[in-house]
Amino acid sequence: MVRSEGARQIGEAAAAAPEGAAQPAPRHVAIIMDGNGRWAASRGLPRFEGHRRGVEAVRRAVRSAITLGIDYLTVYSFSSENWRRPPSEISELMGLLKLFVRSDLADLHANNVRVRVIGDRNDLAADIAGLLDEAETRTRANTGLTLVVAFNYGGRQEILRAVRHIAAAVAEGRLRPEEIDLPTVTAALDTAGIPDPDLVIRTSGEQRLSNFLTWQTAYAEYVFEPGFWPDFDHDAFLAAVGEYRRRDRRFGGLNTGAG
Repeated sequence: MVRSEGARQIGEAAAAAPEGAAQPAPRHVAIIMDGNGRWAASRGLPRFEGHRRGVEAVRRAVRSAITLGIDYLTVYSFSSENWRRPPSEISELMGLLKLFVRSDLADLHANNVRVRVIGDRNDLAADIAGLLDEAETRTRANTGLTLVVAFNYGGRQEILRAVRHIAAAVAEGRLRPEEIDLPTVTAALDTAGIPDPDLVIRTSGEQRLSNFLTWQTAYAEYVFEPGFWPDFDHDAFLAAVGEYRRRDRRFGGLNTGAG
């Protein structure tokens, strides 16, 4: 994952504003990594091979985010609903997670990447919970890219946990109902301290959020990439960022050039 100075300069040149750009580069990019199984099926390969190649695409995305100077990259690695999949596939996915942490954590750490995990960790297998804790603990002091891994994550479930946390504070007298505001809710979410995504990319041509960062993406820009996740590369990442930079983000107001 280490990049030479020449490669870094090439990356910076590629990240220059596209023609007609209205926005600076996104600070936070979130990705719904979709299409591993369909990628494999289209090639007559087992689904596991699609997931394995999807892990390689994660590595490329991390390198691209570093090259493009993005501060936060969130990847939707395993949703709360993914437990409905066949036990054999879940076992394969857990195996890939273990392999990724064990083989890539040292490289991420060496590249000053901080790992942050969001999602419900209750009732996770001890070995999986331990690996997630290890990834966060080992990289906690790093100051480069923050890689946010959404694992056993669901947007509605996250909001429910936040509501229960706030309700407990009210019940215990630590918070009055009239004191509850947007920052109160934001601070109770798994993503506390992380800026909202500027850009959400979803691969495979699907055009829905699938319970991903439901609260945080209220004002995000969306780019739907037709290709499957295992084929997502630096050029696709760069194209999505370029599309984002051409958008006119007004957040309900008027742009500076409006009369």
